[in-house]
Amino acid sequence: MNTTFATILEIVGTLAFAISGIRLAAAKQFDWFGAYAVGLVTAIGGGTLRDVLLNATPFWMINGSYLTVTAIALIFVIIFKQYLVKLENTFFIFDTIGLALFVVVGVEKTLMFGFPFWVAIVMGTITGSVGSIIRDILINEEPLLFRKDIYALACVAGGIMFYLGEKMGFNSITNQSICGISVVAVRLLAVKFHWSLPALKDDTTNPIKD
Repeated sequence: MNTTFATILEIVGTLAFAISGIRLAAAKQFDWFGAYAVGLVTAIGGGTLRDVLLNATPFWMINGSYLTVTAIALIFVIIFKQYLVKLENTFFIFDTIGLALFVVVGVEKTLMFGFPFWVAIVMGTITGSVGSIIRDILINEEPLLFRKDIYALACVAGGIMFYLGEKMGFNSITNQSICGISVVAVRLLAVKFHWSLPALKDDTTNPIKD
């Protein structure tokens, strides 16, 4: 992937994810610093874990613009908070955009490091989803990834489509587009048609006896 284009994707993804995190923090009435912290870990959490696993310096430690982008996201939410907090679909929109862009970056960066495609799909999923896990823990919510909502599977679907595109000989830009669109499409279709994975239930009863 072109380095400049990869940076652009990461910055746009950072902005989208940061807005989604700060928006949820605003709904919980966090102060500005708390909201910034939530937005930041939402945006850099997945990419940081990916880079650590790839034995690379975390991307935000090389380019400080991601911290600035999160600050811009905070200002955006402060100005438009009354609209963003009221509109439930704003969280979904920004979260889905960030998810799609970060999956693309995660897959591409892993392949650039010479790992096989199955590793790239796992890393794309980590890049897209780990930040949201940290976000939900910080705001005291059950992580979205562990609910029945189609989230991580959307990342996997995007990675698989990227793989199929490469096998068919598509160029890099086409593969990136297919991957990102697939993530968005799966999430939208899952919401529209109420797709979900079955919940794992423990139907056994073990009453405690005195």
